[in-house]
Amino acid sequence: MKNLLYTCLIITGLSFFSCDSSLEKYPLDKPSSSTYPSNETELEMALWGCYGSLWLSTNYGMVMPALLDITTDIAWERAEVPMQSIGNGSHDANNSWSEQLWKNYYISVARCNYLLDNMERAKSETTPSVYERIKGEVKFLRAYFYLMLTETWGDVPLVTKTLTLAEAQINQTPKSEIVDFILKELDEAIPVLPVHIDANEWGRISQGAALAIKARTALYNNMYDIAAKAAKEVIDSGEYQIDDSFENLFKSATQSNSKEMMFFITYKEGYRTPGVVRGCTSRMGGGYSSKIPVQATVDSYECIDGLPIDKSPLYDPLKPFENRDPRLGYTIVLPGSEYMGFQFETHKDSVECWNYKTSPVSRVANQDALNPYATFSGYIWRKYNEISKPNELDNSETAFIIIRYADVLLMYAEAKTELGEIDNSVYQAINEVRQRKSVNMPPVANKNQSELRSIIRKERKCEFAWEGLRWSDIRRWGIAENVMNKVLYGRPPRDYLHSAPKIDENGTPDYSVVPNKNDMRVIELRSFNKDRDYVLPIPRIEIETNTALKQNPNY
Repeated sequence: MKNLLYTCLIITGLSFFSCDSSLEKYPLDKPSSSTYPSNETELEMALWGCYGSLWLSTNYGMVMPALLDITTDIAWERAEVPMQSIGNGSHDANNSWSEQLWKNYYISVARCNYLLDNMERAKSETTPSVYERIKGEVKFLRAYFYLMLTETWGDVPLVTKTLTLAEAQINQTPKSEIVDFILKELDEAIPVLPVHIDANEWGRISQGAALAIKARTALYNNMYDIAAKAAKEVIDSGEYQIDDSFENLFKSATQSNSKEMMFFITYKEGYRTPGVVRGCTSRMGGGYSSKIPVQATVDSYECIDGLPIDKSPLYDPLKPFENRDPRLGYTIVLPGSEYMGFQFETHKDSVECWNYKTSPVSRVANQDALNPYATFSGYIWRKYNEISKPNELDNSETAFIIIRYADVLLMYAEAKTELGEIDNSVYQAINEVRQRKSVNMPPVANKNQSELRSIIRKERKCEFAWEGLRWSDIRRWGIAENVMNKVLYGRPPRDYLHSAPKIDENGTPDYSVVPNKNDMRVIELRSFNKDRDYVLPIPRIEIETNTALKQNPNY
């Protein structure tokens, strides 16, 4: 069963057309659209085609949700690609990445619609429980794809069946109606999905995953009562728990044993593998260092006393990475640390670095300082970039996590906080995340609503960096116009910051108070139009071919 998740039947297209049945000859060597699926095996094959849509990618084999982080305040892409223009606000309706994203999500919806429209053909040849489970999984996947569509474009066409050519001109459905549809689909899927997923089915959808996406959908749309209730059902199920090791959540060898994993995209060498490691890894490790965290991301992490770096007496500008939230080092490769068998050092005068792969250790030319395409910020991502196969950077088997239990806990805490229902369960949820054994940050207690809101927002920024959640977070909180209209900085090429920047209630640094601010590397000048950029433009080609569509405002 597990291997089927990697071998997906591709069902594409938004339209299927009828023809004269008297002339129809069913193919003998492959399924026919007139009879498919006709039995349980074909039904499962079609399901894998729907799951296969999760692997959609346009860059280094990286899945779409991860790439969204590049367009936010926490990350940057060096290559001149369409994602970069979304981040700096120069994009328009011709943006090819936005176009590909739209196309791929609607192909995904079409696959699900086709199966839901035609699975009745296989009902008599399928075990009833299997039939209902598959139906629930497809409803879940369609709901997830619509969540991503609404988060990216707002109002979009709601297509719930296979279309004929005559039906192809469809205008947008209000986002609120699509959200209601998503929640209804998930409510129908949840009862028929299994509570527990066995090891041989690792990667399939569980009841808890559906509840978690229900909580996310509700939270993202300010439906806090629904979000809190769905998250609490997951918590009360006892099926999931925080992993002791933050680091191991992002390594293929340990992911399958983690009870924190809920909904994720699996990879397997020989079937599907992303090039995420090559795109992110250090120059010394043979990578491109093109997808990088920025200085503002580094400075968002607190000190181990639970205070931001501009308030903590533990922060030392001369040793800026000491006494910091351990998640900083688990998420980002910091200057001076060891990575891929080499000393990672981005100080431009460090023309040599240590090679720990020789005995005794030796000094070698430091490409992370010398190469003109080494990281522009002075940092690279550690999260997801495991080094178990240093000579095969395009063959990572690390699953990309769409949602994990830590997110459920923080969503529950946020929903309860916004409802004004602050009780011990809220603190317990936050502290479970902050105090996993490998992190062990100070517990949170006795806070008012405003203070808790700030804590949760900072927590999400640091906990989920490089997991694709930042796009929606800064938009639903209404802070994108503040955090994006800034200069994107890297570290001073030959120094550290001489003092801490000022950190605001959302964990966003202000570098105007830093004495050597002018020495910081200017990576990019960001611009964000609050009257336009909270959503992407509808792709131009879509509006030209579907004249019922209306462009999003000010594009």
